[in-house]
Amino acid sequence: MAKIIFRLRNVPDDEADEVRQLLEEHDIKVYETDAGNWGISLPAIWIENEQRFEEACALIAQYQSERSERVRAEHEALREQGQLPTLLDSFKMQPWQFVFYFALIGAVLYLSISSFFSF
Repeated sequence: MAKIIFRLRNVPDDEADEVRQLLEEHDIKVYETDAGNWGISLPAIWIENEQRFEEACALIAQYQSERSERVRAEHEALREQGQLPTLLDSFKMQPWQFVFYFALIGAVLYLSISSFFSF
């Protein structure tokens, strides 16, 4: 019986590709399911051979710890170089989106608390 070894929901494409490549390099036979037309199914990578389940899980765990360290190091390097995008940078790139969100937040707050102050 097949078992899930890696869920793909909210996983970046590069990470999913690296996991696929890792499993292929170790000759672990897998198949993949997608989220379906409506996005409600389970996108995942499944292992066909249950005897290699533990091996596959160990490989993925090792890969994820290495990826975590690598991504943290990249983030830290960008922070030290001052190249991380700030809130002001995001505002400069999409000012209308910020105005829209702040107006939406203001409207929700107004509707939420206006009934308490209208005697």
